Amino acid sequence: MDTPITFAHWAAFNIAIAALLFLDLGVLHRKAKVIPVRAALWQSAAWISLALSFGGLVWWWRGKQSALEFLTGYVIELSLSVDNLFVFLLIFSYFAVPKAFQYRVLLWGVLGAMVMRLTFILAGVALLERFEWLIYIFGAFLIYTAYRVVSSGDHEVHPDRNPILRLFRRIVPITDDYIEDKLFVRQAGRLFATPLFVVLLVVETTDVVFAIDSIPAILAITQDPFIVYSSNALAILGLRAMFFAIAGLLDYLEYLDFGLGGVLAFIGVKMLLTSVHVHIDVGVSLAVVAGILTLSVLASLVLPPRGKAKELADVVPDPEG
Repeated sequence: MDTPITFAHWAAFNIAIAALLFLDLGVLHRKAKVIPVRAALWQSAAWISLALSFGGLVWWWRGKQSALEFLTGYVIELSLSVDNLFVFLLIFSYFAVPKAFQYRVLLWGVLGAMVMRLTFILAGVALLERFEWLIYIFGAFLIYTAYRVVSSGDHEVHPDRNPILRLFRRIVPITDDYIEDKLFVRQAGRLFATPLFVVLLVVETTDVVFAIDSIPAILAITQDPFIVYSSNALAILGLRAMFFAIAGLLDYLEYLDFGLGGVLAFIGVKMLLTSVHVHIDVGVSLAVVAGILTLSVLASLVLPPRGKAKELADVVPDPEG
């Protein structure tokens, strides 16, 4: 039987997340730098191990069902975050962000994503509790998103069309060049934003789109706010390290978009099946999601390359460089 989640549990989890962020950002990686691929892979493995350990704690604390819901949600959010990182790579290339400064943008991007995900989660759960029919709209939306990911790769970036960025540029003066890793500077008594803040603004507004995709996906697995939030938070924590790992492994992920599309389509169908009272066990969902992603990785290793990853790699700075 699930243990009721109290305010103390929420507070303890968020304090732990804040402590991990402080350790990672304030102690281990205080200075902006490029993480070598090997180090990024080890750090990513450490974050994944932490999430799996938390899943074990959830099993001991709240039982098998909650633990499987957490693990399934974590796998879904982590896989969708990988697609998110492809877009970040293109944004950095579009704005020619120096490699050493990318770390600063990712730092603030992680913090912003945490706040954004919590807001979307609480809103999504509240809406589903009040309007149950919304789950069918979410399901249809995820199936459409799956089609979009598979048909176009979902990696097109057009920062110049971003309405928030266009409005910002009309209001706030922007320096011509990057100034160290600063987001704002004062020149001649006036406050200027730097191009690095512009990049951060594009990253954060782009993440809104990914949150709209990912939150409905995990709400198909569970509507427990704590499980949804904890799986999202732990997936987001390792994004910066995974960014540099992904940048070095682009040539090996040719067919990942098919895997992500398959996951979204499966979750969308799972949502729609509730209309005919068909329930897919969370353990089955975890196995299907993991299987689809594994097949997409194996396909990337075995099948002839399509050239998409190479095209992306050509515009991404070498993280080892």
